[in-house]
Amino acid sequence: MPTGTWRSNCESSLKAEEESMERVIDLATPLTAEQVTELKAGDRVTITGRIYTGRDAAHRRLFELIEKGEPLPIPLEGQVIYYVGPSPAAPGRVIGAAGPTTSYRMDAYTPKLLELGLKGMIGKGKRSEEVKAAIRRYKAVYMAAIGGAGALISRAVREAEVVAYEDLGPEAIRCLRVEGLPAVVVNDVHGNDLYVMGREAYRIR
Repeated sequence: MPTGTWRSNCESSLKAEEESMERVIDLATPLTAEQVTELKAGDRVTITGRIYTGRDAAHRRLFELIEKGEPLPIPLEGQVIYYVGPSPAAPGRVIGAAGPTTSYRMDAYTPKLLELGLKGMIGKGKRSEEVKAAIRRYKAVYMAAIGGAGALISRAVREAEVVAYEDLGPEAIRCLRVEGLPAVVVNDVHGNDLYVMGREAYRIR
């Protein structure tokens, strides 16, 4: 490929990535396949509606119920799970600091949940190749919350209620009503990965 053409392609790719990072897309839950298909890695989003919390202990219990063919305590179709174990709420607050948990801890359970209708996940860090393949197959999306900004994120939470596994304490499953919860799309249905895109853009520069 001629040098000029290669450089032009690189510049076009970088421009598209920068434009993607500038726009903010408002998402309302539950999510649909159509909504998810329109998202691209790098998109900034805000989420409004009801989402569920869950870390590895809760995911393990959900997975065990699925294996036994027993009903789950929460719906999965079109839902979003936020990987978080919030701290106790201060007086007058709905919830405590709600920063994201490292997502790879849920990788073993995620493909099955996606198969059953889960559409969105929020956490931090990379996902396994198996999870990324399941995201493409079942038309879902993985988003990153703002790491280190748990107090800021908690301000988007308007209501919080424990709906399953209260004995797990902070890791109990909660239903949160959120308004404008900020996140960034990391893995989309098209196979894009924001972390890979970032490395490639850095090499080009």
